[in-house]
Amino acid sequence: MYPESEQFDARLPRLEKAIRISGLYDAQVFARRWAIRDKDPELKALIRQLDRVDGGRSAASALGEFRRMLEARGLLIPTAKR
Repeated sequence: MYPESEQFDARLPRLEKAIRISGLYDAQVFARRWAIRDKDPELKALIRQLDRVDGGRSAASALGEFRRMLEARGLLIPTAKR
């Protein structure tokens, strides 16, 4: 589980309610649901990366990439809006 300061909120496309991402498992579930809505090949590669995580360092890297992808697509909720 992420420390409170590392947690963030995101939203799926065409869905208003924000979802709290507080660790690798949450990111995996979110990414799979996101892939159902958006058939983006980059997203599928990200899911494979999240599924291959084997340690703390690679988890942090995969979650960082996940967060960057959310931000690039406008799905990351700014922390001020919590």
